[in-house]
Amino acid sequence: MNMRINFNVYVIALIIIVSNSMCAQTSKEPRSYLALGDSYTIGESVAENERWPVQLAKALTEKGTAVATPRIIAVTGWRTDNLKNGINIAQIKDKYDLVSLLIGVNNQYQGKSAEDYAVEYEDLLKTAIQLAGGDKSNVFVVSIPDYGYTPFGAPNQEKISKELDEFNAINKRITDAYGITYINITDISRKGLEDPELVAEDTLHPSGKQYTLWVKRILESLNLK
Repeated sequence: MNMRINFNVYVIALIIIVSNSMCAQTSKEPRSYLALGDSYTIGESVAENERWPVQLAKALTEKGTAVATPRIIAVTGWRTDNLKNGINIAQIKDKYDLVSLLIGVNNQYQGKSAEDYAVEYEDLLKTAIQLAGGDKSNVFVVSIPDYGYTPFGAPNQEKISKELDEFNAINKRITDAYGITYINITDISRKGLEDPELVAEDTLHPSGKQYTLWVKRILESLNLK
């Protein structure tokens, strides 16, 4: 009789433990995500659900790492200094579980110096680390795509590509020095002339299809805790 009572108590206790564990898992809040950048991050000329940060959050969630709809601080035409001002204006109080940084094309396009870019980019990378609560493993950088391989940029492709290679060499060197994950998607963007579907209707920015390829590359590189 006592053995049966003890067994029933054991079963009930086990059910409670399992139930509480399941509730804890299902009630776990999704990770917060902050995406910093320019037209590429805000997804100029594509639908909101085709923006690469939005696609990334969805893909991570589907893989079992729940990520909330990303907060995006990015405006078409922003240089590094513009992004810094935008972050300051936003007065961000929260710390984010994931922070991405993609910036620099407008420094090149507007003829700003590589030297100034290096200084301002490093400052932004430090800011990204701070916004991730100081956890470098939750920060990643995406390389600048090459708009020389679009109908808009094709006439000046050689010059554009050469200068963007210089800017990407700078941001990779600084990113590596800080031990931050660096994801190169520039080679994907350089398929824009051979595959017109990788370019948006504005003939300049990536299409949703190209952003999907970025996300696939990013997923292969991220190592979230």
